[in-house]
Amino acid sequence: MGRELLASLGASDRPLHLLMDSAYAGNETIQLALDFGYIPVVPPPRTRVEPWEYDREMYKRRNEVERLFRRLKGYRRIFSRFEKLDIMFLGFICFALVADGALVVLTIPGSAAVVRQPRCCAPQAFGG
Repeated sequence: MGRELLASLGASDRPLHLLMDSAYAGNETIQLALDFGYIPVVPPPRTRVEPWEYDREMYKRRNEVERLFRRLKGYRRIFSRFEKLDIMFLGFICFALVADGALVVLTIPGSAAVVRQPRCCAPQAFGG
């Protein structure tokens, strides 16, 4: 599925980093990413005879993406796909991302903003 997704995206006009799970560390997938102009960021398997270089700091940030998806799953309308129309589903994902971003800003330690989580932005308030 990962190869099909890369193929559907096509070549990029500028180099982009592609954060990949270690399950996609095969030669074919790495080469496909390079062919499309992406910079693959994935550690080589430990048993690899000729390991490749990768951006270790960027790979560590991969968990931020995973945590974002975990938070999005807190919105019941997203994980159960209540919306039948794609545009409505995408709209709700955008709304959830804005609400999540607002929560991140509100909970920054030492900020002058209110530190508690507003009830209106809790995932349960939106179909949860």
